[in-house]
Amino acid sequence: MTFRLQVLGCGDAFSSGGRLHTCFLLSGETNGNGLSPTLLDCGATSLTAMKARGIEPAAVRTILITHLHGDHFGGLPFLLSDAHYRARRTAPLTLAGPPGLRERLRQATEALYPGSSRRESAFDVEFLELHEHRPAAVNGLRVTPFEVVHPSGAPSYALRVEYGGRTLAFSGDTEWTEALVEAAAGADLFICECNSYDRPIPNHLNYRELLTRRHLFDCRRMLLTHLGDDMVDRRCLEIEALAEGRIYNI
Repeated sequence: MTFRLQVLGCGDAFSSGGRLHTCFLLSGETNGNGLSPTLLDCGATSLTAMKARGIEPAAVRTILITHLHGDHFGGLPFLLSDAHYRARRTAPLTLAGPPGLRERLRQATEALYPGSSRRESAFDVEFLELHEHRPAAVNGLRVTPFEVVHPSGAPSYALRVEYGGRTLAFSGDTEWTEALVEAAAGADLFICECNSYDRPIPNHLNYRELLTRRHLFDCRRMLLTHLGDDMVDRRCLEIEALAEGRIYNI
């Protein structure tokens, strides 16, 4: 059984340290059955990230979205346009995320490319609403959302993603909430946002508060993402952070 995560983007909203917006590629195989390429979040720079690493965007079958901020879902209009005009995609695409994803995507697409949300497409886009604490079967994955504290005009989630007996948890963006402990319980890999070193930032976490609460997490491994400038400056000395392009076995 294999379950892998490749980091395509792990920056904050401001691309601190030159990092791209949040986007992770999931792949795997169990009992001879492969997991179709899946994105976990699709920030505004995701199409660039995929093409820079030789990943065909039209091969992506599923996209999981934690919340409706541009650095986490803003790449969808570009990915859909690329699928329509360049790739001539015909395979269906599943978009799973919080309630309101369909309408927010329509608004974003219209703002960027007026009229494009009404074009006829050769492929179907299925929208799957995720609801707190309700596990959902999403193209071979078991996905459970946990609502966190990060205003985005819709529920913001941490996601617990299970495949082939392995579990990946991702905090999304949030300030401290006990929901993170539940989402990460027993996870093989927990990716947690950490926007600053010790400076309180509304609706985000910092390294010092995570350090004091690390004992609450019984995950096997914990990695940090969404680093701001002060975290980027310290990462080589003290902190294990995600590296873009790297593949992690879960």
